[in-house]
Amino acid sequence: MCKSPSTNPNWHTFLTRLPKCEHHVHLEGCLTPSLIFHLASKNNVRLPNPAENPAYASIDTLTHRYGHFTSLDDFLSFYFTGMAVLQHKSDFEELAWSYFQQAHKDGVHHAEVFFDPQVHRDRGVPYSDIVDGYVAGCRRAERAFGMTTRLIMCFLRHLPLESAEKLYATALEAGDLKPHSDSDDEESRPRIHGIGCSSSEIGPPKDMYAAIYASAASKGINRTAHAGEEGDASYVAAALEFGATRIDHGVRLAEDPELMAQIAQRGTLLTVCPVSNVQLKCFDSISDVPIRKFLDAGVRFSINSDDPAYFGAYVLDCYCAVQEAFGLSVEEWRVIAENGVNGSWVGEGRKRELLEGVDRLIEEFKGLL
Repeated sequence: MCKSPSTNPNWHTFLTRLPKCEHHVHLEGCLTPSLIFHLASKNNVRLPNPAENPAYASIDTLTHRYGHFTSLDDFLSFYFTGMAVLQHKSDFEELAWSYFQQAHKDGVHHAEVFFDPQVHRDRGVPYSDIVDGYVAGCRRAERAFGMTTRLIMCFLRHLPLESAEKLYATALEAGDLKPHSDSDDEESRPRIHGIGCSSSEIGPPKDMYAAIYASAASKGINRTAHAGEEGDASYVAAALEFGATRIDHGVRLAEDPELMAQIAQRGTLLTVCPVSNVQLKCFDSISDVPIRKFLDAGVRFSINSDDPAYFGAYVLDCYCAVQEAFGLSVEEWRVIAENGVNGSWVGEGRKRELLEGVDRLIEEFKGLL
């Protein structure tokens, strides 16, 4: 239950019903322990030996371990191990569908979701099975829930640049990566709506994907990048310089007031993941995440779940955690919701629908909070 300093119970209802746009969630990060064990059994995939890694003794032990990550690299070791259970198109569709069902319950009306093809291709899974499965999950959610969806293909910094280049070429050749389209028609819009990059931030060159992003920019393809989570604000500046138009995480931006002012002026959207930041030891508590600093500085951001199966918090949990930590006003939530809508990769018509939904809810709850 969401609480506020006034302990008004209406806050939970308000935040549940607030039309949300989620821009930072990794589909592979939605592999719950129960789904991992289910797919491992279905596909005859051997999970790590519990004698060597006790976390894999059962669903309960794996769930418990997920609550005790010590760093980004510690989390990533489990994240990439879990991916091994995804073998077939139907597995990718089932994973996507599991996320969208929870997102719908949490009040998500528009979802832009990451996926990591490089790891699956390295395991021998055909590119078409990965994309076809995830697209099928997206379409199912659109038909069942009336939400809009976007797929974002992520490059992984810990893998060789050549791997990303091959994936990018494959997506172009398949006709899946196309210029940004305002259309929500299944036949005319791209199957993959943009590119991103994630994984270990410190270590690889900051401009590792500069050539790929330059190519994507020349083709009108949407571009985002993880930056300013592990790395300092200079990583955010580097991501903008090599062509990202949106920043995933970006919380270290608060350490550079000058850059923060520039990003506020540009209207660049940050996709902030507060619970993830605490779980991965970026901050000691939600109250340390620079939510208030960003609001006061006019920095646009949305609130997101990142890898909810691993961090134990889907997007509504993240909204509630922010409210409990900061006691935001209804008008501040309006700003967050509207910035999320305006920063989404959808057409103006869909944005108007989403903004109207925000307005209606605000009007309904005036005087109740």
